[in-house]
Amino acid sequence: MLHRLIRLIFRGIVILLVKLLTRTEVRGLTNIPTEGGVLMTANHLSVVDPALVFMSLNRQDATGFVAKTHQSNLFYRTVVNIVDGIWLNRYEADTQAFRKARTHLKYGGIFGIAPEGTRSSTGTLIPGKIGSAYLADISKVPVQPIAIYGTEGAGHRILRFERPKFHITFGELYTLPPVDRKDREAGYQRNTDEIMCRIAAMLPLTYRGVYADHPRVQELIDSA
Repeated sequence: MLHRLIRLIFRGIVILLVKLLTRTEVRGLTNIPTEGGVLMTANHLSVVDPALVFMSLNRQDATGFVAKTHQSNLFYRTVVNIVDGIWLNRYEADTQAFRKARTHLKYGGIFGIAPEGTRSSTGTLIPGKIGSAYLADISKVPVQPIAIYGTEGAGHRILRFERPKFHITFGELYTLPPVDRKDREAGYQRNTDEIMCRIAAMLPLTYRGVYADHPRVQELIDSA
């Protein structure tokens, strides 16, 4: 009960700070399911991205992966504990972290992951890694794309009192096709491309990066 209260207070603080320090536009809130397991996949431009997702979710069962490189930072460690985050070693196959994530999803929770595996150094989409496709496959839950832009360099702009404008869009849920156990590598890569293209289709052209010319992106835009 106390943990739930602390989490609610923390979310309230995040919402207040975002409203005071930024001009944030949130779209697609009606696409967020009110219950049930869902894998949320978002592009990653800035350290503020997870905060924007967290403040938008009116559910107590939302969490996600956090890179272990931040574990030594007291502030990050405290925040991660509040949101029940799962520490992930990005430099090896962290099977324990993925098992915890699968369990969370199996019990009907929301779990967030950045398919690119790290913050983009280009300010646009970089190639996705297969971790998100693997997690979707072993969890058998629907996937929700999240597109974020305008957050690049957010910390510096906020410190200069610029009050930057951020955009976050929650797309419609979809289900990935099962992966053929005889050719898992190809199946995971196909599903990774689908995950990334779904995100790219919701971003402005200048943010689509390596997926800008992918035919699947245009197909998704035309069918919207």
